Order: sequence, then C-alpha cells, then structure tokens
Amino acid sequence: MKQKLQKFLALLLTTITLMGILGAFSHNLIAQDSASATKFPVIFDGNTLFYVQRPSGSLAPEERAELIRERLEKIVKNRDVEINDQDFDLDNKGDVVIILFKNKTLATVTTEDAKLADVSTEILAEQYLQKIQEAIQRYHLERQPFYWILGIVLTVVTTILLIVTLKIFDKIFPYIYTLLNDWRDHIIPSIRIQNLELLSSENLTKICEGFVRLVRIILTLLILYLFIPLVLSFFPQTRRIGHLLFDYLMTAINLVGNSLVSYLPNIFIIGVIIYLTYYTLRLLKFIFTEIENENLNFPGFYPEWAQPTYRLLNWIIIALAAVFTFPYLPGFNSPAFRGVSAFLALLFTLGSTGVVSNTVSGFVLIYTRAFQVGDIVKIADATGKILEKTLLVTRIQTVKNVVITIPNSVVISSNVVNYSALSRDTHSPLIIHTTITLGYDIPWRTVHETLIKAAKATPHILSEPSPFVWQTSLNDFHISYEINGYTFESSKMMETYSDLHQNIQDKCNEAGIEILSPQYSALRDGNHNTIPENYLPEDYVSPGFKIEPVTNLLNLNKANRKH
Repeated sequence: MKQKLQKFLALLLTTITLMGILGAFSHNLIAQDSASATKFPVIFDGNTLFYVQRPSGSLAPEERAELIRERLEKIVKNRDVEINDQDFDLDNKGDVVIILFKNKTLATVTTEDAKLADVSTEILAEQYLQKIQEAIQRYHLERQPFYWILGIVLTVVTTILLIVTLKIFDKIFPYIYTLLNDWRDHIIPSIRIQNLELLSSENLTKICEGFVRLVRIILTLLILYLFIPLVLSFFPQTRRIGHLLFDYLMTAINLVGNSLVSYLPNIFIIGVIIYLTYYTLRLLKFIFTEIENENLNFPGFYPEWAQPTYRLLNWIIIALAAVFTFPYLPGFNSPAFRGVSAFLALLFTLGSTGVVSNTVSGFVLIYTRAFQVGDIVKIADATGKILEKTLLVTRIQTVKNVVITIPNSVVISSNVVNYSALSRDTHSPLIIHTTITLGYDIPWRTVHETLIKAAKATPHILSEPSPFVWQTSLNDFHISYEINGYTFESSKMMETYSDLHQNIQDKCNEAGIEILSPQYSALRDGNHNTIPENYLPEDYVSPGFKIEPVTNLLNLNKANRKH
C-alpha cells in the first residue's frame, strides 16, 4: 500500500507538471490570439455577415461595422422602397470599392481589407455584396406567415425533446445511484494507509453519489438555459435576444475556461509546494520517531523532546508552506480576501492570548524537563501522578483518584516539587521524613534507636542506606525528632507514610515512650499511663494521689525556718 501511494503521488506530480507546461503554453497562445483579435462583426438580423478589421479614413473599424448595420436596417424597415438585385452596384475607385444601393453608399472595401482577406478588392466587395443581398432576402422571407408556423412547430418539437431528455435523466441517474450502492465494498473500496482507514467505502460511495447529483443538476440547468435561446432563435423578432443569451453563456464558459487555463501554472506551483511539504514532514517524522525510540542519539537532545519538537517544526513548516501558497491562490489580492485575512488575524490576536501563553509555557516545561508522565509531583496545592502533559494543560491524578487539569501558565508560575526525578534519572532514592515531639525525660539515644527500628520495619523503606534521625529543635516542653528513610517507591509515598506512622506508634509503645505530639499535659500523680494496656506490665496499678495533713506542712515550714 505504501508503494502504491508513493507511485500515485509521483504520477500526480508528473500530471501537475505537464498541466502546468501545457497551461503556460496555452496561456501564451491565447494571449497572442487576443492581441491579434481586432475584428468587429457586422451583425444584421441576428446573423454575422462579415468582419471589419481596418479603419477607413476617420472611421474606426467598430464605427464602420456599426454604420453598415444601421444602413441595412434602415433599408429593410422602409416599406415604401422595393428591393431588387438591380438596385445594388459596385463603384471601383481604385484603392476603394464602394457598395451602392440606389446610388447611395452602403459599405466600402479598402485595399487594407483585401490584404487581410488575401484577395483583390473587387472580389472581396463582391463577396460582401452577395452576403448583404442574401441577408436582405432572408429577412423578408422569414417575415412571412409560413415561418411563424414553422417556428411554432420547431418550438413544440424542441419542447418534446426537452421533456424526453429530462425523463431519460429520471431513468439514468437513479440507475447510476443504485449501481454505486451495489459497488460499495467491492469496486469502491475503502481508502487505507496500512491499518489506518482514511475514507470508508460507505463515505466514498456517498461522495460519488453527491458528485453524480451535482453533474445532473449542472446538465439540467445547462439544457434549460440552451432551450430558451434555441426557441427564441426560431422567430426572427426574438432571434437577436436568443443569440444574445447564447453569447452570454459562451462568454461565461470562455471566461471560466481561460481562467482555468491561465491558472494552471499556479496549480503547478501549489502542487510542488504541497509535494515538498509532505515529504519534508515525512522525513522529519521518521527522524524524530527514531530519536524517540533511542535508535538515533544526539548529545544533549533527550528522547522525550522528540515529539514536541516534531510538532513545533510541523507547525512552522505548514505555516511557511501556507505563506508561500497564498500568493498563488485565486483572488489573493482582492479586497475581500484582504478583509477576511485582517478579520481572522484580529480574531486570533484577541482570542488566543491565553492559548499562546499556555503553549509557550508548555514548551518551556517540556524543554526544562520539569516532570514527565508518571512522575509524582506537587504543583501548588495538588499532589499526585502526572497523567498527561500537553502544550496547553497538565493533568494530575491524586491519591483520591481525582484528575486535576492545570493550565501550563499556572504550572510555570508555581513551584513544582518532583518526587520522582532523581530516582528516574540518577537512580537516587527519595527521602521521606516525619517529625514527632517527645519529652526531655526520655534519653535521646533511646528515641533514635526506636525511630530507626520503626523506619526499618516499614515496607518500601530501604534498610541500606540506613534510616537516620535529626533533632530539629529544642522546644519549651519537648524535643522535635525527625526520622528520615530512603525509598524508590515514590508512587506509594502516602502508603509508606501511613505505615511509618503506625510503626512509630508500635515501637514507641514497646519501648515505654509516651508520644507528646501535639503537646500533651498530664498530672502524673493519680493518672493512668497513656501507653496502651497491652504494652504495660501485668501488675501495673494506677498510682493514687498523695494526701498530707495541713499541720504536717506547717510543722515542716517551722522546722525549715529554724534551720
């Protein structure tokens, strides 16, 4: 399939090249023909008699043609004058031959006209005279009642042919629609590139049906339009209108055809731009895919940069291709095109400020390697695993299975704490820590030993390197101890903290240490110990309150005064 696609693209490029060459050649021929086309027709009763190409005296060619037409119409409209062939004559003046009607000038033929026709002046004048006489005879003949009857008959026949043609359309086109549906999945296959379906057989069949319907509409409108001037041409009084409508159609067709032919070089250039852009993008995709798969390495360029860099270059190349293509589009310099371009530019400027900010922030986050998908991070108040990082937003999954979407502009302006970066890049373990406060009456060496035992008993905390304890502060009523442990399981950090806290409680209870976090006050005389009962001796009894008489205290004070 890949080879077929490449062959098709090569054939398409070759076709576009040939069309461009032929288009340029045809454009030159049309330009040359239009440059030499200075002929002006003498039209009488809707028919062209001959052409005038050269001036005569002070009269321009178009003025000569119009003057001949006016004289002929004046002759045929004057019913008081009988017209015979003997009324026409030729007067040879040497360099000019004058065509006369009843000794009045009807037209002139100059030597310049004869040179262009490649005949003598007299022969050209006789040809003109013969065409004038035939046109006048035809004019009078077609005004007879017989021609009215003939025109009506031809109109009826033409109308019947029109109805039959439309009925044939009603039979042919539904058959084509049925045939296209029968060809689905057989003759009309799906368009695929390897396992990617670009266009299904059903959608391709619908496109073909739409094209056939469009052809039917165009043909129907064309036949209806041709029907009107054809019917009008059956009657002399309306023949000129019919010819005028037909000329409008032919002028439009010529205009569209000439525009298409003259536009072929632009199509060729656009095809070359698209061809080069397509294969440039394919080459870049191949290179960056190999970099991402680590089959191709460049010092200082990380594999995770491959796809973002490819997308960035993709946008730049497509934008450059669009800039190069726009000048060759039809109507590029028109005011409407400029107005739409200015409106779209203003709309993009006003509406894309946040998008551009997030996109730039996304590129900064990618190329600074702040985090990767799967890392455990803390961004602002959100802590969790990176699910997705795009050019616009970053998505985090918290331990509560809540997905938080953060715009990249917010991420770039916040502190990003990455718990997985060193473990991923340098295989260095993460240090987790927690703080408890204990009283001054407990030996600090005992506390250190107890907390280290609790850390080693915690799953996911490494025994080597060994956990360690820092005394972070000496407070008014207690000391702050911070236990630190190494782990590679940053994704299970919350579970590890929970297990560590449980083990700290168990180990402190086993060592007979009361945890005074937060501040806890108790009257030791007469109060039960706060350690759970299963950690206390079996013969433990809560102490009672010590009560002494007031007289004993007075005697004790007197004795102290004597001494």
